[in-house]
Amino acid sequence: MSEARSPDDATLTTTCPECDGRLHAEGQETVCGDCGLVVSEYTIDHGPEWRSFADDDRNPKRTGAPLTQSRHDRGLSTEIGRSTRVKGRKRRRLARMRKQHNRARISTKRERNQVYAFTEIRRLTSALSLPERIRDHACSLFKSAQNEDLLRGRSLEGFAAACVYAACRVANVSRTVGEVVAEAKATEAEQSAAYDALNRDLGLPVGPVDPVEYVPRFASRLDLSRDVERRAREYAAEAAEQGLSVGRNPSGVAAGCLYTAARDLDVEVTQTEAADVADVTPVTLRKTYVALRDDE
Repeated sequence: MSEARSPDDATLTTTCPECDGRLHAEGQETVCGDCGLVVSEYTIDHGPEWRSFADDDRNPKRTGAPLTQSRHDRGLSTEIGRSTRVKGRKRRRLARMRKQHNRARISTKRERNQVYAFTEIRRLTSALSLPERIRDHACSLFKSAQNEDLLRGRSLEGFAAACVYAACRVANVSRTVGEVVAEAKATEAEQSAAYDALNRDLGLPVGPVDPVEYVPRFASRLDLSRDVERRAREYAAEAAEQGLSVGRNPSGVAAGCLYTAARDLDVEVTQTEAADVADVTPVTLRKTYVALRDDE
């Protein structure tokens, strides 16, 4: 009788320890093809967690919704859905079950605040066309703020908007305060106070946003051509190299670069139109325009 081998030892050899036969894997076991000896048995199945219908493979696999940071329970709780096929008494019974289930799933005020804030964050990221990584990071920031007791005396809507804006700043995704506030249920003052608390107490690794990040979206809103956008990118890169954008609103710098590029190519764009897209004043736009012209 040979001594027991660990799964790691079994993976290092290709012959059977009893008859020197060839080994092959069958599910979770490594078996000798000649004598049938089970050399190792590994209890962890590294196979797919989904069900595949390719090539008539209809074997059932373990499944379930993926874990997500945008849910207060990471998506582990059961969801009782709604269906138009259910009628009458059964529908009323499912409605009562759904109500009781929601009450049991959200047991504390802390969890109730998380559910409300995460719902607002998901709505904001959807309205602003932001990726899932921004949504998950914003939810994580809200949890951190809640753990640091930063929500006391501040609105949940303001913190939800601030978390979305902070996640964008950390990931260098170009979204202005005005764009976030326009879609949020909070005022600009509530969002600003919440963001200041996040930045001060959590030490967010935020830096200045590159004006180039704003150029494509602003050019699309102004319905400008590719040539104007390309020229504006060159101006934005030149402004960054020469320090013309230091201490200035990056969205205003981007709008000024677009306006300058449009003037170079004889495209009709007013200062007011470019400034409105960037949510800045025409005076802010003209500062960049004058600085670029003086540098030529």
